[in-house]
Amino acid sequence: MTRRTITTALVTILAGCFGGFGGPGDSGGGNGDGDNPALARATQRGDLRLTSPAFGDGERIPDRYGRGERDVNPPLEIEGVPDDADSLALVVDDSDAVEPAGRIWVHWLVWNVPPETTTIPEDWEAAGAVEGENDFGGVGYGGPSPPDAEHTYRFKAYALDAVFDLEAGASADDLGAAMDGHVTAQTQLTGTYPP
Repeated sequence: MTRRTITTALVTILAGCFGGFGGPGDSGGGNGDGDNPALARATQRGDLRLTSPAFGDGERIPDRYGRGERDVNPPLEIEGVPDDADSLALVVDDSDAVEPAGRIWVHWLVWNVPPETTTIPEDWEAAGAVEGENDFGGVGYGGPSPPDAEHTYRFKAYALDAVFDLEAGASADDLGAAMDGHVTAQTQLTGTYPP
């Protein structure tokens, strides 16, 4: 066996062991659900940007958006949507709240957002879009509610080259399967929230 053959074999073995990292469905996440593009970290791709007038990237999310307070989504601003995007999707999750099964806690799933959307107002009704099931068992936004310590919440936006035929209340797995191979740009905004 040559050195090249051994090196190739080792690379293949390592790729199999760490298949959730850097594979086609992974956006660079390393915290559970790496094969689900809806739940992986949305490493910057393209010019798409997501910001909020309520908090800056990495800053504290105001109390009123928490589950124990008003429990409404914060306002969001979207920029840099590719011209060829057919729709947008939004995902909010808590990668610090990985369940025993290794799943990331889902706070909000929204898809089929019109690509010309530039503003998501506070307490948005998701007009023209479809919302999925959060891990509180409801459909729509479920605010931060960390049980133990300050958690970091990921607000992710995706530009997609498709419109999905998913019914309201679909799961993160359903959305991830639909998104696979259709993400043309993505971005992420993070915010923290204490217990």
